Amino acid sequence: MNDDRTIWWWVLGAFVLAAAGGAWWWWQGRTPAPAPVAQVAAPEQPAPETPKPQAAEHPIEAAPAALAATGDTAPLPALAESDSALRSAISSLIGEQALIEFFQMTGIATRLVATVDNLPRGKLATKILPVRAPGGAPVVDGEAGERVLGAANAGRYAAHVRLAEAVDSRRAAAVYLRFYPLLQQAYRELGYPQGNFNDRLVAVIDHLLATPVIEGPIRVDQPKVLYEFADPGLEARSAGQKLLLRMGAANAARVKGKLIEFRRQITAAPLPQ
Repeated sequence: MNDDRTIWWWVLGAFVLAAAGGAWWWWQGRTPAPAPVAQVAAPEQPAPETPKPQAAEHPIEAAPAALAATGDTAPLPALAESDSALRSAISSLIGEQALIEFFQMTGIATRLVATVDNLPRGKLATKILPVRAPGGAPVVDGEAGERVLGAANAGRYAAHVRLAEAVDSRRAAAVYLRFYPLLQQAYRELGYPQGNFNDRLVAVIDHLLATPVIEGPIRVDQPKVLYEFADPGLEARSAGQKLLLRMGAANAARVKGKLIEFRRQITAAPLPQ
């Protein structure tokens, strides 16, 4: 009897446990699962706009020089390997001896582009010049407080001016047109990825042509080592305009004449008034 009751209690206990377990599973089935956390998509970032190339104000294709066939259709060298071809082209304009005497022989395209770009600025580093600067110190007349650029100072620039005047502007423009893709590449690598070098060159020529004509001696001061124009208005002018002032009115007029000739070959636009 005791054994039967023991067995009965075990059966009853098992039944209760089974019932409780079934109720638990039923309740779990009725309990809704937690809603999944919504994944908030990050807002789409607009794709960066590709800068649009600037429309050329003076497209090289419209230049009068572009109408004259050069006859040279050979592929251009890479910019980094263009010195030899440029030396040959410049030599054809000025002669081999003048090339050796006046021109820097390395990085010609990059030097030319950097020089043009810097002429309207306040400083022009001589290390970037494609042409060697005139030698010797400025010629100054007068005593401290009354110094002026001496008349003989213009002679320091005479050889450079003669060289410029000897170059045929149409042939020079044809060489410029031939190598323009390399000059354009050098200009964009200089920091103007959307710029047009011919526009910059025309603007710089116009800036130089606007250099005032100073008749008579130009006063200078020497606050430290270098001479400066005593007139603050002249001293504040760009490196290119001050260069024309230093070489004297007669030399400057001859250089401006060649700039006008060359400008006519690389743009159809009239001179600014």
